[in-house]
Amino acid sequence: MWTLLVSAFVFFLYVTAAVFSIRAAQTARTPQGAVGWVVLLISVPFVGVPLYLFLGHHRFRGYRIARKHSERVVEGIKTFADFSQPDPDSMPINPRPFEALAHLPVSRGNGVELLIDGQATFDAIFQAIDAARNYVLIQFYIVRDDALGKQLKEKLIAATKRGVSVRFMTDAVGSYGLPTAYLDELRAAGIEIANPRDRRGPQYRFQLNYRNHRKTVIIDGETGFIGGHNVGVEYLGQDAHFGHWRDTHIRMTGHIVRQLQLIFTEDWHWAHEEDLIEQLDWAGSESEQDMNALIVATGPGDDTETGAMMFFAAITEAKERLWIASPYIVPDIDVMTALQHAALRGVDVRILVPDVIDHRLPWLAAFAYFDEVRDCGARVFRYTDGFMHQKVFVVDDTLAAVGTTNLDNRSFRLNFEAMALFFDSRATQAVDKMLRADFEKCYELTKKLPDQPAYIRFGSPLARLFAPIL
Repeated sequence: MWTLLVSAFVFFLYVTAAVFSIRAAQTARTPQGAVGWVVLLISVPFVGVPLYLFLGHHRFRGYRIARKHSERVVEGIKTFADFSQPDPDSMPINPRPFEALAHLPVSRGNGVELLIDGQATFDAIFQAIDAARNYVLIQFYIVRDDALGKQLKEKLIAATKRGVSVRFMTDAVGSYGLPTAYLDELRAAGIEIANPRDRRGPQYRFQLNYRNHRKTVIIDGETGFIGGHNVGVEYLGQDAHFGHWRDTHIRMTGHIVRQLQLIFTEDWHWAHEEDLIEQLDWAGSESEQDMNALIVATGPGDDTETGAMMFFAAITEAKERLWIASPYIVPDIDVMTALQHAALRGVDVRILVPDVIDHRLPWLAAFAYFDEVRDCGARVFRYTDGFMHQKVFVVDDTLAAVGTTNLDNRSFRLNFEAMALFFDSRATQAVDKMLRADFEKCYELTKKLPDQPAYIRFGSPLARLFAPIL
């Protein structure tokens, strides 16, 4: 009897491996990926089948945004955008690829303020929460129950006592260590919680590999925040290992806030099954800065590779300079080729990365890409004044972007991300000034991979094998 059960299990496993092999051949993004999965599944099904269940998908088919509800808001934003279209003379970059990826139009009437490092960021966020009159929408990938997390909790509870509606959302994986008591205290104060432990989302159906990596705060539909910071004292530079934490957030005003609000409502509907459309302010006001801007939200629920295509579109627009700051550099083939081609065209391509190790695998894997881009003329700068975590890029004097998207495959096709794009020379000048100060705290990488220490020389090619999930 036992022998029959074992035989049946092995037969079932091989049949499952065969089915997954066919699916891999149909859906893998590259022939190399398809071959890799097929060989693994057929030769070692005991290993291949469980791995494929967790890692073999880059489309989150179960994710259904509230587009049937939010479509009228999208149409409203588009209609309003007809009256706030940018002056064509102020748009030297073709916005169509970015608009197509965002499913939203570029509009004028926007403003931005760079918030450099944690103290400036959370001072501005807490000040905005204190000034909220109607509602606060807040979403972070990581929320910790430390001094900063407790301060955030106190601010949100105080807002509810003033009659402000507060909705709070975080990620099941990123905030895995957040105590239930923290959420219970928020809920007891009247705050609506999209509990990551209860939500419909990627903790079920072998979808732990998907993360909502967005960091969003919206106040009354008038003020919005996005960037690289999460809620934890390390983001204030108070972690002994990392020391100074170099990160960037932005404070936004104008039409772009309603675009960010739309992304939040879709995430909220998925996580909490509540439609916020009728409860929020979609009119808002314009900023005196009058910048052209757009939110590009990307994720594995999209029909196309929106994260990679956003970077590809930006890289191909560069004529004079392309500066990218990202803690993780594990790009796909297309983006890698675009970076190399930009450098070969004579574009000043600079890539700013941390020298300090955060996550060892992506840190090691990045070395496997540095030689390739440097051989084409790009320059790699390694930040040494603590840990550099910002997600920023600037193209010529025409496009500046700040948000949550890293230059890696995880951000491209496994995480839900968002970037704020400003098509304005004032925004690029502000980011230019910020990055130049960062470059002063860097050294330029000159050693090639064969000249690196043994653990990098041998570890980097091995880490690169995991590139599809890094």
